[in-house]
Amino acid sequence: MIPSPTRRWLLFALVVTAGILNYVDRQIIAVLKPLIEVDMGWSDRDYGTLASLFQFSAAVAFIFTGWIVDRLGVKWANPIGVAAWSIAAMAHGWARSMIQFALCRVALGATEAMGTPTQIKTIATIFPPNQRSTGYGLGNAASNMGAIVTPLMIPLVAAAWGWRGAFVAAGILGFVWAAAWLLVTRGLDLAPPPPEACSPADPTPAYGAVIRERRTWAIAIAKALSDQTWWLLLFWMPDFFHRTFGLSVAELGPPLAVVYTCAAAGSLAAGAISTRLLDRGYGVNAVRKGSMLVCGLLVLPVPLALYTSDYWVAVAFLGLTLAAHQGFSTNMFALIADIVPQAKVGSVTSFGALIGNLAGMNILFVAGVLLANGYGYLPLFLVASVSYLLGLAWIQLLLPRLERVEDAART
Repeated sequence: MIPSPTRRWLLFALVVTAGILNYVDRQIIAVLKPLIEVDMGWSDRDYGTLASLFQFSAAVAFIFTGWIVDRLGVKWANPIGVAAWSIAAMAHGWARSMIQFALCRVALGATEAMGTPTQIKTIATIFPPNQRSTGYGLGNAASNMGAIVTPLMIPLVAAAWGWRGAFVAAGILGFVWAAAWLLVTRGLDLAPPPPEACSPADPTPAYGAVIRERRTWAIAIAKALSDQTWWLLLFWMPDFFHRTFGLSVAELGPPLAVVYTCAAAGSLAAGAISTRLLDRGYGVNAVRKGSMLVCGLLVLPVPLALYTSDYWVAVAFLGLTLAAHQGFSTNMFALIADIVPQAKVGSVTSFGALIGNLAGMNILFVAGVLLANGYGYLPLFLVASVSYLLGLAWIQLLLPRLERVEDAART
């Protein structure tokens, strides 16, 4: 069922707040890397390994989380997911060795894998079709608040209670959120339509049936190509500014906040523009692919961030890149809801995230190896510059004509 407008926006506010907490929990390690690596004795290779372990565990978990979300339903998947990753985040505060920290990163990656399919399915549940682009745009933008808040607030928390206290404090916020969700959803039915209301051609599927579909692989490979840039910058951008421009942990806050503010703006703009174009009668095929093309072109200049002595110029290039990424991602998530039956949205989203996280795991590990061996960021930024256009080309190859699932059911 689609809730009333008031309840819908209250639920939406909670959904995006969960996204903020998701980003905060995963990004603490990147922001506090200069402090933690001194305390723990890490090398660049060690940090790259920890980052790739996070991605690998998330990727493996995505095999199951879409199925879990589709069967639990969004009413219960949301609080269970947030509570689980909050426990994993808090555990970092007690890690005393590389092995213990690695286990904490694996646990955090596995539990945070609930976040993406839950958010996508929740927005698809509470918003009518033409408003989903706006919902995903706002959701992506609001989730970026986690990436904005983390470099500004976490150093202050770490200064007061240490880097271990920062992990514990973030985890406690997750339990507060879970309690709020249970309170707001009391008496509310967020179950999907019963099986008899679904298209006979698209009943709730087994996972094997989902991954045999062309549209699943169109989404998955495009996410692999585009998501690797997001994960690279999420985990290595603080190091880039620290290594290249000599910024301290305290000085990292403003440039990182500006970059992620740009990302949020890109998400908002993409969602609003796509919704406006759809309302004016433009087709899903033209809107989604046209938006992704523009975003892909905007990423091309990212290697120029390496050729400036002013870190604010680098901020501008990286901000443009992440704004374009979020615009691309917003249309990708909306595309899933456009072309995939609601009963399959969680599973398809989860599988796409699985493949995207495997690509992220690879780029994070490769980054650690390249940097440890003195190759710098140029090879990584060159790959990032063309990955979005390659992702769009893959979608065009597999899905030459996009059609909304509701429209296809009528023909």
